[in-house]
Formats: sequence, C-alpha cells, structure tokens
Amino acid sequence: MASKGAGMSFSRKSYRLTSDAEKSRVTGIVQEKLLNDYLNRIFSSSDHVPPAATSRKPLNFQNLPEHLDQLLQVDNEEEESQGQVEGRLGPSTVVLDHTGGFEGLLLVDDDLLGVIGHSNFGTIRSTTCVYKGKWVYEVLISSQGLMQIGWCTISCRFNQEEGVGDTHNSYAYDGNRVRKWNVTTTNYGKAWAAGDIVSCLIDLDDGTLSFCLNGVSLGTAFENLSRGLGMAYFPAISLSFKESVAFNFGSRPLRYPVAGYRPLQDPPSADLVRAQRLLGCFRAVLSVELDPVEGRLLDKESSKWRLRGQPTVLLTLAHIFHRFAPLLDYEVQDCLKQLMMSLLRLYRFSPIVPDLGLQIHYLRLTIAILRHEKSRKFLLSNVLFDVLRSVVFFYIKSPLRVEEAGLQELIPTTWWPHRSSREGKESTEMKEETAEERLRRRAYERGCQRLRKRIEVVEELQVQILKLLLDNKDDNGGEASRYIFLTKFRKFLQENASGRGNMPVLCPPEYMVCFLHRLISALRYYWDEYKASNPHASFSEEAYIPPQVFYNGKVDYFDLQRLGGLLSHLRKTLKDDLASKANIVIDPLELQSTTMDDLDEDEEPAPAMAQRPMQALAVGGPLPLPRPGWLSSPTLGRANRFLSTAAVSLMTPRRPLSTSEKVKVRTLSVEQRTREDIEGSHWNEGLLLGRPPEEPEQPLTENSLLEVLDGAVMMYNLSVHQQLGKMVGVSDDVNEYAMALRDTEDKLRRCPKRRKDILAELTKSQKVFSEKLDHLSRRLAWVHATVYSQEKMLDIYWLLRVCLQTIEHGDRTGSLFAFMPEFYLSVAINSYSALKNYFGPVHSMEELPGYEETLTRLAAILAKHFADTRIVGTDIRDSLMQALASYVCYPHSLRAVERIPEEQRIAMVRNLLAPYEQRPWAQTNWILVRLWRGCGFGYRYTRLPHLLKTKLEDANLPSLQKPCPSTLLQQHMADLLQQGPDVAPSFLNSVLNQLNWAFSEFIGMIQEIQQAAERLERNFVDSRQLKVCATCFDLSVSLLRVLEMTITLVPEIFLDWTRPTSEMLLRRLAQLLNQVLNRVTAERNLFDRVVTLRLPGLESVDHYPILVAVTGILVQLLVRGPASERERATSVLLADPCFQLRSICYLLGQPEPPAPGTALPAPDRKRFSLQSYADYISADELAQVEQMLAHLTSASAQAAAASLPTSEEDLCPICYAHPISAVFQPCGHKSCKACINQHLMNNKDCFFCKATIVSVEDWANTSTTSSAA
Repeated sequence: MASKGAGMSFSRKSYRLTSDAEKSRVTGIVQEKLLNDYLNRIFSSSDHVPPAATSRKPLNFQNLPEHLDQLLQVDNEEEESQGQVEGRLGPSTVVLDHTGGFEGLLLVDDDLLGVIGHSNFGTIRSTTCVYKGKWVYEVLISSQGLMQIGWCTISCRFNQEEGVGDTHNSYAYDGNRVRKWNVTTTNYGKAWAAGDIVSCLIDLDDGTLSFCLNGVSLGTAFENLSRGLGMAYFPAISLSFKESVAFNFGSRPLRYPVAGYRPLQDPPSADLVRAQRLLGCFRAVLSVELDPVEGRLLDKESSKWRLRGQPTVLLTLAHIFHRFAPLLDYEVQDCLKQLMMSLLRLYRFSPIVPDLGLQIHYLRLTIAILRHEKSRKFLLSNVLFDVLRSVVFFYIKSPLRVEEAGLQELIPTTWWPHRSSREGKESTEMKEETAEERLRRRAYERGCQRLRKRIEVVEELQVQILKLLLDNKDDNGGEASRYIFLTKFRKFLQENASGRGNMPVLCPPEYMVCFLHRLISALRYYWDEYKASNPHASFSEEAYIPPQVFYNGKVDYFDLQRLGGLLSHLRKTLKDDLASKANIVIDPLELQSTTMDDLDEDEEPAPAMAQRPMQALAVGGPLPLPRPGWLSSPTLGRANRFLSTAAVSLMTPRRPLSTSEKVKVRTLSVEQRTREDIEGSHWNEGLLLGRPPEEPEQPLTENSLLEVLDGAVMMYNLSVHQQLGKMVGVSDDVNEYAMALRDTEDKLRRCPKRRKDILAELTKSQKVFSEKLDHLSRRLAWVHATVYSQEKMLDIYWLLRVCLQTIEHGDRTGSLFAFMPEFYLSVAINSYSALKNYFGPVHSMEELPGYEETLTRLAAILAKHFADTRIVGTDIRDSLMQALASYVCYPHSLRAVERIPEEQRIAMVRNLLAPYEQRPWAQTNWILVRLWRGCGFGYRYTRLPHLLKTKLEDANLPSLQKPCPSTLLQQHMADLLQQGPDVAPSFLNSVLNQLNWAFSEFIGMIQEIQQAAERLERNFVDSRQLKVCATCFDLSVSLLRVLEMTITLVPEIFLDWTRPTSEMLLRRLAQLLNQVLNRVTAERNLFDRVVTLRLPGLESVDHYPILVAVTGILVQLLVRGPASERERATSVLLADPCFQLRSICYLLGQPEPPAPGTALPAPDRKRFSLQSYADYISADELAQVEQMLAHLTSASAQAAAASLPTSEEDLCPICYAHPISAVFQPCGHKSCKACINQHLMNNKDCFFCKATIVSVEDWANTSTTSSAA
C-alpha cells in the first residue's frame, strides 16, 4: 500500500488507516487529528515556544520542520555568552598557534590540536591565555620521549636548546626524565608512557600549578606564580625530534575532569541545549504508542517499546535524527574511527577459515560503512591512508599452516609438476604421464578451482571498496571521494618511494601486490564506464599516460629519476623545447629555486624562503599567511618532503591559447591541487596541460583516472615485481623436493633387500619428502590463486601494454621524451620478465591476446632506446642493454626483434657495432655472441661439455639457453661492416683491445690463485676474486666468438689487403691467437694447474670453451677461404714470433707434429683433444682441424727452409719480430708496419719522441730515394 503524505512506498504489510470513508481527510499514515496529537505529544513545546505558535494549525510532516526550528531556537544571549569569560583572553575556540607562537620546526595536525616535532627541541603555545581563575587542559602522550609540558607567558623566549620550563615565567612537567622545570629542575611525578593523559592545572587565584597523570594528582608542582598586570599564561609544550602529542583544551569532554577547574574552551552550550531537547523528543517516542485502529495514543514503558516498522514512527524518528546527527559530529567521527580501526584489526588478524567467512564478513561491514558518503570522505581523509591502514583491506594473507585454512579438505589430493618449464632452464624430458598421475592431477586442479572461487569472492569485495573510494560523482557539498583518494594515494606512493630524509614507511610488498591488482580492476571499471558515455574516449585496452603529464608539473614524481636526468636540469636545458613544442614556460622563480638539501638553514636565500609553501612549520620565526587545510596529521612518514622549496602554483589560462601564447607553470604539490587542476575546466586542460602536437586533442578518459594509472605503474616498480619473483620460491621448493623424492624412490628400487637398515632410512626419507610435498603443493595452490592466477597475469600484461604505449607516445615528442620517469621503462622490462618467468608453467604468455604484437613492440623499444642519447641514467641504460641481451636468447623474442622495421633493425646493429671504448661493452658483446650461438665451431651446446664429462647428467650444472642464431641480424652486421672505411677497423680494433685486456687480466688472476693454492698454510681464495676471474675468462671466450663471427661473415676485412687496415688487423689477430694458444696449451702450465683444482666458481674455466673458439677462427682463416686468402693468413700466422706448431697439435691431443705424409696417431686419453668431444663437434669440423694441422705443418717446414737470417739492426725496435718496414714523418723514427699501424689506431704520437706523426712512408722507398741522392 502506498502512503501519499510522506512520499514513501511501503510493501509487504497492509496498514489499516480508517474504515469509514466519510471520516475526515487522512494526512500521512494516520488520521490528521491523531497525527497532530502524536506530534504535539512528541515535540512538546514546554516552555521553549509560546503556545500560540503551535496552536494555529494542526501539526503534520509538512510543517513539522518549521515547528522544530522554533523548538530548537536558543536565546541569542546564551549563544553570544560563549567566549566571554572572565579570566581568559583569546578566541573561544582554542587551538595551537601556528602563525606566530612557535619556535623550531614542527608539523601540526589538521585540527591544530596535534603536533609532531621535527627539530632538536621545538616549542609551540596555544592561541588563548588565562590570567585569573582555575583552568585545566589535557595532553595525550603519543610517544614517550623527551617533552616538557606546561605553561608560559608571552614574554618567554625559546630556542632549539631551551624550551618550556627553561626560562622565567615558564613551568613544565617532564615525564620522560620524571622532573619538573622552572629554570632549575627537581624530581617530580611519575614516568609517563605512550597513551597516557597528562592534565595541566593552573590556579591563578592561589598562584599554584599542578599536574595529573591519568586522573591521579601528582601534587603541587609550583607555588607563588607571578600574577598581576600583563601576566597571562598560555598552554605550551617543547618536544624533541619525532615526539608527538595531541591537546584537548575542551573542544571535547575532558577524559579526567577536575572539580573546580574549568577547561580553556567552553563546551558548546547552545548545541547542548538543542541536544537535550531532541533527546527529550526521543524519550517521548519511546513512551508513546500509536493505536491507528482506535485513533488514540497509549502510554507505555520505555523498556517495553519495540520498533514495529510503523511509518509514522519511522518518519518521526527520521526528523529527530536529521537534527540530532549534526550535533554528534565529533562523537560520530570518533566512533567511525574506532569502528574502522577495529575492522582493520579483525580483518588483519582473523584466522583463515576454509570458506574465508570471517574476511568476507568484515569486508561487507566495511563496504556498508563506506557506502555512506560523508563517512566515506571522513574515513578517506583521516583514517584509511594513515600509516598504510587501507592497504590491509586489500591483502589476502597466506595461512601459516595448511590445516589453518582447511586446504586439506579443499584439496584432498595433491600433485606436483615433475619438471620446471620456465624459459631459460634446460630440463630433461618428462616421462609420459600415467593414468594414475593424470587422475591425481585432475583432482588437484579441481581442488585448486574450488579454492580460487572462494578467493575470488574476497577479491570482488575488495574491488568494491576501491570502487567506492574512486567515486567522483559524490561531490555534493565538498570534494569527491576520488580526489581525496588521489591526494592520499600520492602521499602513500611518496612514503614508499622516497629514501631521502626521514626513513620511509614501507608498505609490505605482499600487501602492495594485492593492492595493485584490486586497483587495476577498479580503475579499468571506471575507465570503460567513462568510455560507454563518451564515444570519443578510449577503452582501457588502449590506455596510456600522455607525455605532457611528465613535464607540465601537475603530477609530483618526488625525487624519482627522469630518463634525461634531474628535473631541474631538464627544465633549464629543455626550456626552449617546452616553449616551442608544448607552449609551456617554466616559472623563472622555480628555475632559480634550490632544495633544502643543498642549503643550510641559515643560508637559505630570501626568494626561496618567500616561495616556500605555507605550512604549519618554520625555522625560528612565524609564518606570515594562514595555515592551509591540507597539512596532515602527524603520522609516520608523512613529513618527508615538507621542507621542499619548490613553490606550488599553476597559472592556467581562462581562455583559448593562440599558438604564440605560452602557459607559465610551476610544480604542483599534491596537497595544493584542486579538482580543476586535475580534470581541467572550459579553457583549462588540467592534467593534460601542454599537449604536444603529436598527441590527439580528444582526451583518453577522465584525467583523474590517468593519475591513478600512473600511480599503479609506480607501485609495480616500487616492490610488486620483487615480490612476484620472491613468491616463485614456493614453486622452486616443490621442484627441489620432487627431485629429492624421485631420487629417494630410485634408491629404494636399487637397494638390496638384505640391507634393511638402509631401506628403513630411505623409507623414512621418502615419507618426509612426501609429507613436505603435500604441504607445499597445497601452499602452491594458494599462491597460484592469490598471486599467479590468470586474472593476475592479465593485469600485469595490461600494465605492460600501458607502459609500451606510454613510451611510444613519449618517444614521438623528441627531446621532451627525457622528462619521462625512468620507472616506465623499468616496468616495461620487468613486467615482461615476470610474465615470462613467474607465471609458468600453469599459465603461458603465448596464450595472452596480442602476444606477438606486444613482443614486437617491446623489441622495437629495446632496440631503439638501449643506445638512446636522451637516456642518461647508467642504471636504466644497463637495464635496457640486459633486457635486449635476454631478448635475443629465446626464439620467440628473437623472432620479434626480426619483425621490427628494417630501418630499426639496422640502427640497432649499427649501435652494437660502435667501438667498445668509452661505454659498457660487455653486454653489447654478449648480444652479438647470442646472435652467433649455434653457428660457430663446436658452439651448439646447452651445457658446458667439459662439465658433463666429469658430472654426467648433473641437473645442478649451469645451463645455457638453446642456440637460436639470427641469420637476418648477422646479415645486417655483415652489410654494415662492409660499409664505409672506418666502421670495421674501429669496431675490430676495439674488440682486439678488449680481448688483449680480458685475457691478460685472466692470466694475472690465475697466477694469484695458483700461488695461494701452493702455500703451505691453509688459504681461502676470495670468492669475489674467483668470480672476477671466471668473468674475465668468459669475456675472452665471447670476444673470440665475435671475432669468429666477423671473420665468417666478412672475411675480406682481414684478408683483402687492398683495404688499408686489413693487414694490420690480421697481424694483430694472429698475435693474440698465438698468445692464447701458447698460454692454454703449454704442458703442465699455469692454466692446467688451475683447471685441475676445480675450484667452486671457476666451473666455466676449461680448455674446451676457449680452444674451440680459437679453432673456429683458425679454420675459417686457413681452411674455408679461397687459396690466395689462405696463403695470406698462413704467412701472417707463421711470421708471428709467438707461433708454435705444437699448440695446434695440442688441439688433437698430439704432443708433437706428425711426420709429413703419416697418419695422425690415436689421441692420448689423458690429454685434451677435440676428438673426445664428438657429441659437440661434427665429423666435418674435426676433418677441417686435421686439414688445418696438415697445412700448417707443411707450410711451417717450407717457411723454415726459406727463411734467411736478419740482422738485429734491421729488426723492428718495438716487437723485434719483423724487419723494419716503415718510417714516421716528420721525426724519421722507424718500426715495422704492423707495430705503427696498431699504434696509430689508438694514438698519433711517436713511440720514441712523442712528436705528432703526420704520415708513414715505406722504408724501402725511403732507402732507395736516399741512395739515389
């Protein structure tokens, strides 16, 4: 039945209003007369309103508000009397004096009642003083450190060493040191603790001052206080760094009132009168009952009253509470705080039950509270983000024990994978799954599905909470929830990102992971909702951050590094580009400002001081302007940037800009932004101010959602990626225990039945491993459901695509790309790594939508930016290089590199072929090597062959990726090396230089290791030294492989002597190859002895890796090329004084070269021989080595027979290996061509006199000319 009078509809119950159609008109729910009697009974005017005012017309719900206004009217005299109290001076509302009554550095709470110290000994007083009477105020001790609380006069002068109680006419109690202070100090009172309440009492009639602790008097502290003309006392406190308190001057009831003493601030008497009258109305409701059938009122005892859903009663109560609720603001707010804190504690510490019922219950209660707009905004502003509280609601904690969460019931059957299929780990093939294993796996998967469904219920409730917090349509009478959330969220990010100044409050990474996923779900919901109502906007699948966000100052990125370096440097160097491309002019005052970290307090320049944000803090003086409302409460980590001198203002245009007009901008602090600064207005683009011409005019979505997205990307960078990697440890534990269980079962099968003792031990071990695997497999199911589910994978994938699109759009802005924060590139790299390595084997990245396209886009970014001059940070450049090196290791990602446009591929290879000097070349070299693996001589292994010979099929051996060479990129390399006269010589010269350095360092280190091993006393070789030694060896091998690739692809660089540098490069190469061979192949030499030691950390150091690399180069030079080129290479190799044929014989296990025409003897098994590695070296390759040995044996014999003795005077004075063949001009000094050409690659000064060499002439021609003359 519908009720007409109240505009409300009631169903499911029929209310009988009247049975007589001829009765008087019905108003509301009951008859007009009965309603009038009822309302007059409830809202009795008593003595407050003249009777004539209420008897003019019957009361009903239409005129009831007017009646209530009269009922609640309070005499003006009573209201005006508040604040006019004898003995007190100052405002009626007593707060801390943040405008002038302080000394030192302090941070004051929003309500100006809480304070936290940020200097050695800061002091602050109240705004109101007393000169007569008895007065009291209370202080809540939030930290129990050094503080002095009491009273002072306005004439007291304090500093960083002297505070309240250290001067005349100031008196204090110090519960930390249990003393009282007034210039001198004596013992007094008891020690206080955090949570205690100190009452400060002053009796100016008797001239005494005393204190109470938690309502217990500590006795009179001081007597004979100075009184009289000009003597008035202010409440005051001095406190040390990080100490905090909260004052109560009477704005709320005192916790421990003292008889005869009056609080400094009077209670709101007018509001109390109104509250008493409304409570009287409420009591009247409880004592009266309506009888609509009989049309009369019945008296009833309040204790027996029951609410039966009668509309008249409900509407009456609604009117009462509508007036009563505003009077309960403080009580309701305090109640809300306590309720929310209780819910947080309950949710955080409640046990994990099988159906997650407790967590669901607490989340639903939280949602019910947050649905109320005013409560939501209050909690957002004051509770949810203080000390990381709200993040607790988005975390699903892991059970400490499997039994605790009922996982045994949910997942009765356990199963675990028998091998790791993560990319980059070589593994043996898994045996075919048996029928029993298949049944176990399916039962386990069904259990995991049941667990996922229960967890999804909790996750959906958590997303609902964030949807409420991100609501931007609740801006009735104040700021919308979303903008409060943005301010708090940015503070949260700052606290977790800043490592400067005070220690940051770090959110636990496991909390951050859950928070990120819920935030992404809520963000995408609102993004797509906006798209549904705005066709020109984009879907969330196309989301990215427009590049102007990074340079227009609307979003604060704290101290996070930009791609181009420091923000202040970029603004100075790129100010012209900002003006021309984005119509932005940086305010000159900001260009001149300096951070407080660079200045002493006493040396801060006046302009910077004038531009400092107006906060409730200062250094030794008052603040000239009122304190803004954004200063937050003194919670941990809140003040780590409050001393920033970057003044915050943004002069936005109120009309359209012409192309010649510029917008002057300055950095916006989070707290001083308005909704207009974010969303913009008619002529203001808000967050998108300064749009470059490359960006579309139509907005992607609401600007506030762009900032939330930016924060989500930052969250991933802060700790989410590290946590995703950490949680993989559970899967690794499962693999290790599964392997141990299989080994134990194998031993059980092989163990003889008669060895019952061994069988018993093995059976016990098998049981332990099985139980541990049961536990771990259930825990792994929990981890997969909460961290590595398909939905979580899609979230990370979406974040990856956001970063890729953001980088692509930023790149189009040219030099302004340098403003982008580094973490966008880091997140792109790390999120791809997480998708590839952390979410398998349950979910594969290949199943993701648009997988191939995403791989190609990331490949294009890595290929372009690893050598981008706009990126200056060493760490991010190294990350890009390492990511590209990893990218070319795997077939899928390598094919993606090959799919990028040809122009970009060629540019990438050109950057890889830049000279190695003056840049981190090791990663570049690894990339080139990986493009070659699988094509080189004996270079197709996935595990080091020499280790497999000693530790056959050991699963713990270091594994390499399967070879996946790129012939396309090799061809680009060959084409580039053939272009221009300088590309190949400069690149190869740098490679040869680095090879010479790396191998020399390696030899020096193994000498030190050998010496340490031969000492009689017990020695331990430093593991770092072993690691560096192994790295130098690996670098030497990789450099040799790059040389092998170069000679194979472009042999003419070394062998076409019409090129000016070919002979020199070939001689240098021959020299280095001979040095390597001689060091590695000498009998019982240093290398042999260190390899024999088999030291941990030097597993990769062995004959095979380095000798096959050298052999590949020699075979290409001496066997595979045309005859003319082979002869040139042979002559250069034999001409090198370090050449020894014995080193070549060593490759095939022969101590001496065979006689001409005889077959090679069988190799000695105790010696190294390439023939022993037939699984890794093909028969054709071995035949080529034999052919090379035969060729060198013959050529060596011929060269020895044809060689003529050379006078020592005719030998090069540098190498003493070749005859003099070149003379330097203008100094006239001489050497062989090889030495001078090699020298001129790096230096233009003469060996001997340091004169600059202008030209080099042939010595024979010079001699002939001299003889003719």
